Amino acid sequence: MTAELFPEQLERITGYTFRDKSLLLRALTRLAYSKEQGLSEDSHLDALATLGDAVIELIILTRLVKGGEHDKGAVSLKKMDLVNMSVLRDAARSIHLEQYVRWGKGEARMHVWTSGRVLAECMEAFAGALYLDGGIDAAEEVLERLSLLPE
Repeated sequence: MTAELFPEQLERITGYTFRDKSLLLRALTRLAYSKEQGLSEDSHLDALATLGDAVIELIILTRLVKGGEHDKGAVSLKKMDLVNMSVLRDAARSIHLEQYVRWGKGEARMHVWTSGRVLAECMEAFAGALYLDGGIDAAEEVLERLSLLPE
């Protein structure tokens, strides 16, 4: 199963329909796949993962502060508990994100998605694509649906 063939299914699962399908496809394309296929330099998820990491942190930090947290140390500790590799990996698994990612041949052979770090990075890329496509509100709504955000 690839994002190219079934993006609608992932959109149904997450409750968000991308206006720009190329952002979704980019969020689901690993660098190794991109290189193997001779795709353009901007066709893989790496930059989106960095953006998504910041988006997730911003949303969580905003919620913590709006929720009454005021101590820097407490905010930092709660953020680390709420957004970490394990949490992101579990969210990705909950939507079977690994089934939609376009993996490089070696990655597919080695099942790299079993690594928490790799799947967490894919989740971050998805969050980055959500942000670029629908803004902070769209990203927050989907992260809420995936139970990634504090109450």
